Amino acid sequence: MAQIVRKNFDDADETRPFQDDKGRLDVIQTSGGAVGRAVFEPGWRWSEHVKPLAGTDSCEAAHTGYMVSGRMNVVMDDGTSEEYGPGDFMQIEPGHDAWVVGDERVVVVDWTGFGAYAKSSG
Repeated sequence: MAQIVRKNFDDADETRPFQDDKGRLDVIQTSGGAVGRAVFEPGWRWSEHVKPLAGTDSCEAAHTGYMVSGRMNVVMDDGTSEEYGPGDFMQIEPGHDAWVVGDERVVVVDWTGFGAYAKSSG
C-alpha cells in the first residue's frame, strides 16, 4: 500500500531555539531523516548564536536546502564565500560560518544538515 505523509513545521516534532532569541530550528522527523525549517532573525550569526551549543569552531553540518526568504552570507573555513537569497538552492559542506545579511528574517528549509544542528554538545 502506498503511503502519504503530511506534517507542518508550525507543529514540528521538535523546536530548538537559538541563543539571544535570534531564531529557532523546527525539526520534522521523516522516514528519510530529519527535515528542518530554520528561522534566523536579523543579527543572527552562527559563530555567536549556535557555536556555544555546537561546541565546534565552525559549523560542521553539511546543508542541502532552499532559501525561502531573506539573505544569508556563508563563508567557508578556507575563505570561499557565497550569498544566498530567496529562491536559491544551497549545498554547503561542513566547515563554515554564516550570518543574516540586512534587516529581513531568513527562512531556510534544509533536508540534510539539521538532524543534530543546534543541539547542545553537553
